Amino acid sequence: MHLLGPSLLLLEYLAFSDSAWNFRHPKTLYAWDGACVWIPCTYSSVKGGGHTLDNLTVYHNFTYDKKTKHYNGTILYNKSLKTKESTPSQERVQFLGNNRNNCTLLINPVKVNDSGLLGLRVTSGTDKWMASLNLMYMFHAPQPHIELHQEIREDQEVTVTCSLNFACRDYQVHLQWSLEGSVTTSTILSPERVATQSHLSFQPKWTHDGKNLTCQLWDPMKQRILSEKTVLLEVKHAPNLEIQVSPQEAIVTEGESVTMRCQVISSNPPHWSVSWFKDRTKLKEQGTTLVLPEVTRTMSGQYTCQVSNDVGSRQSDVVDLQVHYPPEPSWVQLSPSSIKEGVTVELTCMSVANPPPANYTWYFNEQEIPGKNGRTFQIPQVLVKHAGRYSCLAENSLGPGSVDREADLNVQYPPKGVTTVIQNPTPIREGDSVTLSCTFNSSNPRVTRYNWNSPGSQDHTSQKLTIQKVTWDAQPVKCEACNQWCSWSPSVNLNVLYAPRDVNIQISPNTEIQSEKRVLLQCQYSSSRPADVHFFWKKDGSLLKEGKTLTFGQIFPEDSGTYHCLVNNSIGQTSSKAYELQVLYAPRRLRVSISPKDGVVEGKTAVLTCESDANPPISHYDWFDGKNQDLHYYGQMLRLEPVKLQHAGSYWCRGTNRLGQSQSPPTTLTVYYSAATISRRAALGVGFCLAIFLLAIWGVKLQRSWKRIQRQQGLQESSSGQSFFVRNLKARRTPQAERPASLGCYNPVMEDAVSYATLSFPLGETDTRRLRDAGSSEMREIPPSRDDRVTYAVVQNCQVADYENVTPEVLDDEGIHYSELVHFGNGKRALAQEGVEYVTLKH
Repeated sequence: MHLLGPSLLLLEYLAFSDSAWNFRHPKTLYAWDGACVWIPCTYSSVKGGGHTLDNLTVYHNFTYDKKTKHYNGTILYNKSLKTKESTPSQERVQFLGNNRNNCTLLINPVKVNDSGLLGLRVTSGTDKWMASLNLMYMFHAPQPHIELHQEIREDQEVTVTCSLNFACRDYQVHLQWSLEGSVTTSTILSPERVATQSHLSFQPKWTHDGKNLTCQLWDPMKQRILSEKTVLLEVKHAPNLEIQVSPQEAIVTEGESVTMRCQVISSNPPHWSVSWFKDRTKLKEQGTTLVLPEVTRTMSGQYTCQVSNDVGSRQSDVVDLQVHYPPEPSWVQLSPSSIKEGVTVELTCMSVANPPPANYTWYFNEQEIPGKNGRTFQIPQVLVKHAGRYSCLAENSLGPGSVDREADLNVQYPPKGVTTVIQNPTPIREGDSVTLSCTFNSSNPRVTRYNWNSPGSQDHTSQKLTIQKVTWDAQPVKCEACNQWCSWSPSVNLNVLYAPRDVNIQISPNTEIQSEKRVLLQCQYSSSRPADVHFFWKKDGSLLKEGKTLTFGQIFPEDSGTYHCLVNNSIGQTSSKAYELQVLYAPRRLRVSISPKDGVVEGKTAVLTCESDANPPISHYDWFDGKNQDLHYYGQMLRLEPVKLQHAGSYWCRGTNRLGQSQSPPTTLTVYYSAATISRRAALGVGFCLAIFLLAIWGVKLQRSWKRIQRQQGLQESSSGQSFFVRNLKARRTPQAERPASLGCYNPVMEDAVSYATLSFPLGETDTRRLRDAGSSEMREIPPSRDDRVTYAVVQNCQVADYENVTPEVLDDEGIHYSELVHFGNGKRALAQEGVEYVTLKH
């Protein structure tokens, strides 16, 4: 093995002298029988990225042949890295890396033949190189290594590390300690180091000094210890002591002697001083032994010894030295110091003795209190009768003591019999002034101040209280008399007399009130003193009736108004707030008012207002004219602007609320002509009258002309009777002259004026033929040279008929008939004419 080091250096030189690669891996690995070897390995190219491995070969105990420039040895593993096939897990040697930067290997299990030099032959293209490491195989697991600090001090936490140069993920091991503490374990698998570490942190005690600390390598699979390492702990600590006393119980009677020894059990480094303390006060005595001859009661106390070395000082446990003596003179302590009647009082007999007194005797006013033998004496609820002088006598095993001084029990109490007294005569009315006085029977200590519970008064701290203008609701009054404590008197009720309060009206139903429903008003009040009261009702300020209730069997709108309820007693009278009673009803008493009321001139403005009585007010209006036509206007006021003549006439309105509807009677709107209209109509009337006047003048002229023509014509006779007809003409119509064979006749029957009749003769054959040849329907167009007309007139009153038949045989005719025969026809009957009668005319 002594040639292994130079050989490794040579191989590494040969492997890396021509290589452009850097390899990192542990130099030496350790393993034992049954374990495995984890070889962490990384590599990188000096030339930079892009280079990958092509092949990996693991040699065991290899050599280099300079002639062939090849390596020879046992090949443990050989694989091409160009393929991506993974290494089978059942192979003993496994490649766990890759072809870029990881060359980690696992040998599981390791064998004894694996011990020696391992070579990792790697090729990448034309580059070839060899990396080597040493595998140390042992038949047994190596001992772990324990790292200790140079100095360990008591109570200063220390961390101890146990290391093992082995780690393999497929073979778990555990490092355990022989001491309790905080343990952390870590596994290191890096190219620089392969190891397992365990760190133990603990606080050393002086008992650890000289004890062994062991780290064991534990196989959890086989449940056995593989190896262990033990070191000796040296803990620097202050001296550890104990104190010994004689007599052992440390109880002595006053006058006896006591011996104490300070024994050092352990000290590292050795101690160099010893000191004594009593009740934490250092004594002048030195050395490991303390002797107290003829002890006194003042020497009782707690004794300790203190020993020091270079690390520090430590005191021993306490020795309580008890020096016995009889009780000292006793005195009584009272609790509490200020004693109020009714509290619990505790009396304590104070007497110093060792051992403490076992029996006590109590005295009240120098008289022994039977049955009281304890150190304390309680009075559960102290009274005035318990006041007096108290004393006690203490006794222990060494004998009785003596009485030093007595205690004076002074029982204090608040004022007793506190009373509030009303000094002015009763009864008390609202607004009066009241004087009250606070009295008491006794007090210890004396009364120093007074308090009153009346907020409306003055000077609350004096014995007397004056209340100015007492209120009706004055609360009961009480006073408080105070010394150190205060006592309240019983409350005194002032019983103030007052008029009824809080008078109000309650209505049923409490919802809206509709006309013709039943309504009940009740008068309520909250209080009254005296309680004898009377009720009255007012409506709109006038007295209505007496009684608590006001009932309306059927309420009407006229019942609406302001109601008051009045309640009085012997002190006074109180009125309720005004209650506005509103009765809801449908619209009524509708009427239309017109402004202006005397009529409106055409072109002006007329405002028609629909006046009504309704509650709630009318929400919707409708307007109609005299012909009941809806005007489609829904406001209360109908405004006509400008007024026209067509607007004249009657109007009426209809109002609606949520309870119903009603309508007004018609009201007539009178529209007067405007000045312009009157002027136009006057001008039209004048023109019309002028036209009538002109027509009358023309008619007169026409009539005169006609008569002149009649006088010029002679009466003509004709023996041949020809037929003719008479056409009725209405009065005042102008004689028709359109037909060619017509004749005007006057008929006096219609009116007093002259009436005319036209006699139409039948046309002759010559005329008829001439007209037919002309082919014209206007048969009345006769040449003006021909005159076939005959005019008849009746100059006397006729019968009722419009016309009469005239014959020559009638001699007694009242009328005289005149005729002017212009032309006689051939006697043919004309076509049927309206209202025609045929006669024979003979002259």
